Amino acid sequence: MREAVLRSHRQAGLARLYGATALACLFACAVPTVPALAQTIAAKSVPSGTQMLLAADTLVYDNDKHTVTAVGGVQIDYGGNKLVAQRVVYNRDTKRLVASGAVELINSDGTKVNSDHIDITDDFADGFLNALRVETIDKAYFAAESAERMGGVLTTFHNGVYTACEPCEDKPDKAPTWRVKARKIIWNGEKKTVRFENANFEFFGFPLAYLPAFEIADPTVRHKSGFLIPGIVYNNHLGVGVKVPYYFALSPTYDLTVTGSGYTKQGFLGEAEWRQRFNNGQYTLKIAGINQQDPNAFIDTDTIDINHGHNVNSGPEGDPNKFRGMMGTKGQFAINERWNFGWDVLLQTDKEFSRTYNIEGYSDLVHQSSIYLTGLSDRNYFDVRAMRFEVQEDTLSSDPTSRSAKQPWVLPSLDYAYIPDTPVAGGQLSLNVNARVISRNRLDAVLADPAVATSVNNVRGIEGESSRITAEAEWKRTFTTDDGLQLTPLLAFRGDAGYVNANSASLDAVNQMATNLGQDVDMRSSLARYMATLGLEARWPLLFSMASSSHILEPTAQVFVRPNEQYVGGLAIPNEDAQSFVFDATTLFERDKFSGYDRIEGGTRANVGFRYSGAYDNGWGTNAIFGQSYQLAGENSFTAPDLVNVGAESGLDKRTSDYVGLVGFNSPSGFSGSLSGRFDEQTFEVRRAEVKAAYSSLPISLSAKYAFIEAQPLYGFTTDRHEVTLGASTHLAQNWRLFGTGTYDIENNVLVKDGVGFAYNDSCFTYIMTYSQTRDTVTKEVSQNIGFNLSFRTLGDFGSSTSAVDTIQ
Repeated sequence: MREAVLRSHRQAGLARLYGATALACLFACAVPTVPALAQTIAAKSVPSGTQMLLAADTLVYDNDKHTVTAVGGVQIDYGGNKLVAQRVVYNRDTKRLVASGAVELINSDGTKVNSDHIDITDDFADGFLNALRVETIDKAYFAAESAERMGGVLTTFHNGVYTACEPCEDKPDKAPTWRVKARKIIWNGEKKTVRFENANFEFFGFPLAYLPAFEIADPTVRHKSGFLIPGIVYNNHLGVGVKVPYYFALSPTYDLTVTGSGYTKQGFLGEAEWRQRFNNGQYTLKIAGINQQDPNAFIDTDTIDINHGHNVNSGPEGDPNKFRGMMGTKGQFAINERWNFGWDVLLQTDKEFSRTYNIEGYSDLVHQSSIYLTGLSDRNYFDVRAMRFEVQEDTLSSDPTSRSAKQPWVLPSLDYAYIPDTPVAGGQLSLNVNARVISRNRLDAVLADPAVATSVNNVRGIEGESSRITAEAEWKRTFTTDDGLQLTPLLAFRGDAGYVNANSASLDAVNQMATNLGQDVDMRSSLARYMATLGLEARWPLLFSMASSSHILEPTAQVFVRPNEQYVGGLAIPNEDAQSFVFDATTLFERDKFSGYDRIEGGTRANVGFRYSGAYDNGWGTNAIFGQSYQLAGENSFTAPDLVNVGAESGLDKRTSDYVGLVGFNSPSGFSGSLSGRFDEQTFEVRRAEVKAAYSSLPISLSAKYAFIEAQPLYGFTTDRHEVTLGASTHLAQNWRLFGTGTYDIENNVLVKDGVGFAYNDSCFTYIMTYSQTRDTVTKEVSQNIGFNLSFRTLGDFGSSTSAVDTIQ
């Protein structure tokens, strides 16, 4: 026997052994795929011509036995695949590669394989491994006493364990949250499946279930046909429901999921969702339907049509909507890097089906169906969309008082904004365009007896069509004096053109409202109006530095000179997009305080107040806003009525407005709070207030909110509104959490909603269980929901798709 032994230190050997081309050539065909135990632990192919880097303490050639052996700290790097072992032997006769002694292989994709002994053929189609441990790139773990690979496809683990839980660093021998122990685990690299035979499912180290045989998808496979883990739900109107989904992996770019749900009170619900992806976007299509076995359960026999004096649910026995269903689709596509096109459309047999049966993605109280085109660049914005609002309320579709029936079609709405790159006269110019076309097929009006002092009169939406286009330009420039005073002159011009086609019923409602309010009637079929504004803002930021804090006080004054708003007092035009109006500290310094384009603030007005912020060395921070608004000349737009009376009792409907203010703070300990309100300008009586407080620091999180809004009879709210919301969450242990929330309507003396729950969460397992109740503020009817979900990473979910309670983290 002839031996050639080369000994050296590792650093020197690295350079010399690099030239050991004999061993490099022998390994070249093998290392790139070590150890191909299925797709997840197969090394990626290495480009031809890639050089191998080999380092070892000792390299031994045995020409008699036809072996080449690397001993002591062996490291092989080939095309991003790394093998580390104490000893590597290659036999040229048997063409087998044997690595032993703390073997670790890291594939180029990040998969780690650990074993005491690897014996494998040079083409890596067959092999045998002892004391194997595999860590996939997505942190799934296999371990086995031994494993063998056959035909380059099947890998069999003997006495194996599978889990997706990371091992505990402090206690590596501690049982994971869950694991599957099996006599045999068969990994099929061609079918992309993992089969467990004679398996036990263990939870926190305790056996929970014996499973003779079951199969899951390869942990790295994102798309694999088969049954998904079923779910279970409960609702007192539907009963107990069991959901069984089946997933069809039809292609890498499209798939289908069908779900069958059985409810103890209503029968079988079928769902199907198609998803398809493209290079520039994706879309989904979902359908669902049920033939209800007890449709009368949804009929409220106490609901009366107050306008006609009969039961709105009267009719033949049995709900004519015995079959209920929906179709929904969503999509978004990038036309290029700046332009996007998309849609979100819901069609259903009645207005509450998707919410009643909690159809995922379509169960919100208000669902906005839309088709849109959006463009965005550095200084440009464009958006055009057609919209329809679905109000999923708990009344029958035939109820003429329902909100859903009164919702309009918006065909279309357009917004465009542009800010030129270069300054204009040293200042910033901005351009805005808004247009909308609205069509409504049912009058939305509330008209009351004029003899009643608190009577409500408004026409929130006409039956017919209305359209408007608005163009606005604004220029402003800031000058700073030597004393730090900042002066910002402003010029703005806006023009509107509109068209109204109201039917006779709408005109009659407008006439009645005008009579009740003692106003003129001047409903216009077409109109053109303008608004020009000359403004000046003065701000003087003052910095106060102290030993342990710094404070900035910024007195601010604004004045806007403009003509009166046109076409208001005569109830001439509809108000569709400026119906929501709140005067508070956040809107104090707005040039136009209306929320939309259908109303324009007119007359000369001044806004005066201050902003404040403080920072302390101990980590505390404070902020505040306080001020008042004054109508200096011209007609007050908030006093002049429109079809909604949006400015009535707003705090701005007088020459000197109510005071508005906000105070907030935050602390490094996790405690924060704010107080905001509107106060009568003479008596300082509270007209509107909101108090928020929160604390978040392990192991406790708390939140509280109180809201008060004084009655606004002319605006449609005849009583005061008081509401308190409380929430709490506490960590009982490292991974366990208990939480609860509740909302109480003080004025109606009703606990509107409440719920409790507890949850467990770690890296591989999540459990949550909730119980909630909701109550109607008028009928006091209670709706109950129980939700729970168990999620095993890589295995799937079981339980409800959503929680019944909004949780606090």
